[in-house]
Amino acid sequence: MDNNEVLRKLPKIDQVLNDQRLVAVFEDVPREVVVDAVRKSVDEMRKDMLAGKETDAESIFERVEKLVKKTGTKSLRRVINATGVIIHTNLGRSVLPEDACRNASFVSTGYSSLEYNLKKGTRGSRHDHIEPLIKRITGAEAAMAVNNNAAATLLCLAAISGEKETIVSRGELVEIGGSFRIPDIMDISRARLVEVGTTNKTKINDYKKALTRDSAMILKVHKSNYAIVGFTDETELEELVGLGKKAGLPVAYDMGSGLIADLSEYGIREANVENVLKTGIDMVFFSGDKLLGGPQAGIIAGRKKYIDKMKEHPLARALRIDKMTAAAMEAVLYEYLDEENAVKKIPVLKMITDSEKELEKKAKKCAEKIKEALKENEGFHISVQPSENRIGGGTTPLTILPGFAVVIGHNEITPEKTEKSLRANSIPVIARIHKESVNIEMRTVTEEETDIIAETLKSIYGGEDE
Repeated sequence: MDNNEVLRKLPKIDQVLNDQRLVAVFEDVPREVVVDAVRKSVDEMRKDMLAGKETDAESIFERVEKLVKKTGTKSLRRVINATGVIIHTNLGRSVLPEDACRNASFVSTGYSSLEYNLKKGTRGSRHDHIEPLIKRITGAEAAMAVNNNAAATLLCLAAISGEKETIVSRGELVEIGGSFRIPDIMDISRARLVEVGTTNKTKINDYKKALTRDSAMILKVHKSNYAIVGFTDETELEELVGLGKKAGLPVAYDMGSGLIADLSEYGIREANVENVLKTGIDMVFFSGDKLLGGPQAGIIAGRKKYIDKMKEHPLARALRIDKMTAAAMEAVLYEYLDEENAVKKIPVLKMITDSEKELEKKAKKCAEKIKEALKENEGFHISVQPSENRIGGGTTPLTILPGFAVVIGHNEITPEKTEKSLRANSIPVIARIHKESVNIEMRTVTEEETDIIAETLKSIYGGEDE
């Protein structure tokens, strides 16, 4: 049989696209994705035919469906975080409360009052939706939000320090992630960096000696993602505030994570925003998507005269938050009006405060589900073991939270293979490998997600032993 006769059996692209068997595929993905998948599938089938491979023309529909599922899946997807790291930078940091998601969806599916004053019927400010709540919760005179904490630092330096000097301890010239460093942010803002003290010791006299006519601000930066221990000395906030008042200079504090709830009884010793503002400091800024438990944002709070300068600066427009972030953040901050309730309803806070007893109970339930899912495969051994969890996101680096994990091992299947298979699920499960086993950490997994994990393992290994 010559090539022409072979290729006559090749299905026509238009015929495949018009076949009713592709209707279900068209419903979920754009037509162009399906058209592209049909063309590629026909090309693959042509190559197979010319190579003499046994090819059924009807298999085109199966080929198209597989290719659409592979290429039509969106890149940004929901995953299950089974690592035990609560604020996982690579996995989207904080999980939003349901009310925040609903509010963002409700506001975004229509027009909104983002910059419209409903009472006056005139132009409004997007700051008006969040500022009153921040003021009420923290006791600040004024507040605003920008798109992340690096933006908050940049805006503060540009608006308050300008081209003058900002004094910072050498021990606080941190890298805040993704190779972004405080000195780099200062360069972009055009503020002139004045380093004082040493890496491990900076005293109040170091700041005093650095004061000149060109001094515009004193900046303190929280060492949120590392700790210096041993022979150290750090100037207290109250001392810096006192010096700032004597010198007539504003003092700002980049808090990094920005804890609002009091979690001291759970072993979290982070500085609290309200307590920091009580020192008399002029400005604080912190992340919205870390310990606050909200969407990505940088919150700036403090004295009105400085916040107003930042609102009026040209950079404020470039760094402002959008309507979805504003809607989600408003809903999250609303929960903090009742702090006890906030700990229960904001996922990050709930994960941090979950007790060992609760985690062990959840781990045992999950282990039973997994054992049931894998009962046809005798090579697996499943157990519940104590583990160590972390808050993550560059916060409280020395804090270890006691947890419980479901530990999955196999006589022949490597943990690397199981971990990779879990990642390949339609809802990827991101687990960790520890001591030649796969750990499913309960602190970052919900009850509903334990069912998905069990079903995923069943679909991978529920049949014959590999």
